[in-house]
Amino acid sequence: MAAENKKAEPVPSPQNFPVVGVGASAGGLDAFKRFLGAIPEDLGMAYVLVQHLNPTHESLLPEILSRETKLPVYKITDDIHLAPDNVYIIPENKILTTSDGVLKLTPRDEAVRPNMPINVFFASLAEVHNTFAVGVVLSGTGTDGTLGLKAIKEYGGITFAQDQESAAYGGMPESALQAEVVDFTLAPEKIPGQLRQIGQAYQVAHTNLEEAERLPKGDEEIVKQILSLLRQRCGVDFTYYKQPTLRRRIARRMALNKKTAQLPDYLDYLRENRNEQDALFQDMLLAVTSFFRDPKTFQ
Repeated sequence: MAAENKKAEPVPSPQNFPVVGVGASAGGLDAFKRFLGAIPEDLGMAYVLVQHLNPTHESLLPEILSRETKLPVYKITDDIHLAPDNVYIIPENKILTTSDGVLKLTPRDEAVRPNMPINVFFASLAEVHNTFAVGVVLSGTGTDGTLGLKAIKEYGGITFAQDQESAAYGGMPESALQAEVVDFTLAPEKIPGQLRQIGQAYQVAHTNLEEAERLPKGDEEIVKQILSLLRQRCGVDFTYYKQPTLRRRIARRMALNKKTAQLPDYLDYLRENRNEQDALFQDMLLAVTSFFRDPKTFQ
C-alpha cells in the first residue's frame, strides 16, 4: 500500500485499543521490516514507529516500509488520529508525542543533546494510554528508549526489547535489559505473536469495556476471588478500585503468563503461585513517582 498522505487519514475513534510504540536507531530499518512483515491485519492495535533520522534529509521510511505490510502506512502529520490496524512513522527533524487520541509534532531542538525522541514519545504514550501502552525497543546504539520503557511499566503497560542475536546493534535493547524494564525479549518477527496473546488477554479480562458498569456474573466472581487472594496474601483490599483498572492490571499479568489464557486459568495459577500473587499486588499499586518529584505539586 502506497505511503501517501493524500489518502484519507484515520478519523477519531474511541481510544480503547493498545498503542504500540516502536523505537529504533542504527540497524532499525531491517528490524522494522521484520516486525511489520509479521503483523496480521486484524490485531486491533495502532503502531507508531520512531526512528533516529538525519534532520536534514527527507525520510523515505514510509515509502520503504509500506512495501512490507498490508496495513495502511502514514508519515505522521500534526494532529493525525490514532486508529487500530494502522502504522504511523515519525518524519525527519521532529519530536513526537501523543495526546487524546492524536499524534503531535514539534520541531526538534538542536540545542538538546543527545536527541532522545524514543524516550519522549514513550513517556507521553505511557501517561496518556496507561495500560494500553506497549513499548518496543529495537536495534540501535546508545540508551534511547530505556527511560521510556520504564515509564510505560510504571503506568502498567507492557514492554519489549529485541534480542541480542537478531539485533544489528545491541546497545539500545541491552540498555533496557540492564535497567530491568523489559517484559519480553524477542526477535522482531516474533513480537507480533506475543502482541496477539496480549490482545487476547485484554479481551478476556474485558479491558476494552470501560463503559460497562459490571463484569459478566461468572467473571465478576472470579475477580472477587482474585481480590480475596490478594487481601489474604498482602493485607490490602482492592474491592473498591475502579473495575476497568482492576481488569487491566489482571490482563497485564495474564499477558505476561502464557499459560493463563482465560480468567479461571489465571485464578488457578494464582492460587498455586505466591510469587505471582506478589507480582499482581505490585501491578495493582501506583508506581508513578513524578508527583513526588514536582515540589509545587507535592506542596
